[in-house]
Amino acid sequence: MTRDSFHSRIGFVLAAAGSAIGLGNIWGFPTNAANNGGGAFLFVYLVVTLLLALPALYAEIYIGNQTQKNPVSALGEACAERIPRFGRFAGKLGLCGAIMMLSFYTIVAGWMLAHALSAVASLVGTTDLSVWLATDSTVRNVIFTPIFIVLGALIVHQGVHSGIERWSARLMPMLLIMLVGLIVYILQQDGAMAGLKQYLIPDFSQVTNPSLVISAMGQAFFSLSIGVGGMMVYGSYMAKDKDIGKLVLSIGALDTFIAFLAGLLIIPALFVAQHAGQQVFADDQLIGEGQLIFQILPTLFSSMGTIGLVVAAAFFSLLSIAALTSTISSTEVPVAYLVEEKSFTRRKATWLISAIVLMASMVLVAFFDVLFGLIIQVLTTIMQPLSCLFYFIVVGWVWKRGNKLKDKARIAEHKWLGLWGNYLAFVCPILLTVVFVNVAF
Repeated sequence: MTRDSFHSRIGFVLAAAGSAIGLGNIWGFPTNAANNGGGAFLFVYLVVTLLLALPALYAEIYIGNQTQKNPVSALGEACAERIPRFGRFAGKLGLCGAIMMLSFYTIVAGWMLAHALSAVASLVGTTDLSVWLATDSTVRNVIFTPIFIVLGALIVHQGVHSGIERWSARLMPMLLIMLVGLIVYILQQDGAMAGLKQYLIPDFSQVTNPSLVISAMGQAFFSLSIGVGGMMVYGSYMAKDKDIGKLVLSIGALDTFIAFLAGLLIIPALFVAQHAGQQVFADDQLIGEGQLIFQILPTLFSSMGTIGLVVAAAFFSLLSIAALTSTISSTEVPVAYLVEEKSFTRRKATWLISAIVLMASMVLVAFFDVLFGLIIQVLTTIMQPLSCLFYFIVVGWVWKRGNKLKDKARIAEHKWLGLWGNYLAFVCPILLTVVFVNVAF
């Protein structure tokens, strides 16, 4: 059976960038920047993205591209000479990580969708419905989480080219246009310039602050959606031996650019809210991430009248699109495994995985206070960094035959690949260990 694939480089880049660009960029990055010195955080973030996050992205995509298989089979093949069972185990752990990510991500994405519809409801005069949509409740979670899961499944079950590639090519330009439009509007409001100054002018005295450096390293790593196999399976859908380096740079550049633009939107918006009399900071820290998205900014938008409701609808639609492009890649990881190893049809695999995600999400909704934060912490501070550390070890130490990076490094004109291979094998594991130890403990 011929594997489905991406039909163009731009299709691959947009899909992979869509996987990376999510709530971590548009919500997490500006929050971290606001809490860690603004411009200083941005500077350090760019540095550590080059030093650590892009090599990690390269390693994951490279494994998928060279093996042309789903993450379980890919890691099993790469580790076949030394630790084949452990390779497959690591791949299956990635499948579990993808489902864990979807279980909480779809709940949060449902919140974004509900708030977008809340603004629309206000615009058409249905105030009671608007208030209900904007108010957190178990009933709202039970309704909107399945809606978002179904939206992702409708795209994934169409296939790599017809579904993922085509929809990424539609959604990513839409996301960019909406983001730029919102930035232009917010920067015209009173107080925005103070936020812009805070964001773009670094205080270099803070650059060596250990907590800032660790925060920037964690953000750079996690915002690229590395460690659950999504990038690996996308890499496997590209023709073998493409210039992975250029593709990774394109994905990283687009991801970083969107994060930068998100900072241009969110941080000035916070200062606009502060200028309007809202309390935004306490002891130079944001008063809370949840309050930032679901209280401070909606209150700001409401104070702007009808145009504010339009802005609110656009803002939360933007977040919904960002969440959707990320959930697509995570869904594809277990779907590809079922299709290729268990001979499921794509349609059957997609809806089975969606049903599993729905059940996991409903468990989180039922035991929200106990499980929600715990699942996020386990995935982002333990499973993702350990998975990525394993990718570095596979490429640098375990994988012998079939590792074209090492084969080419022996040829005179490709000696630079030897240096790159050593960087992946020695430097990256050390840097990633530093991130893991400081973030997890």
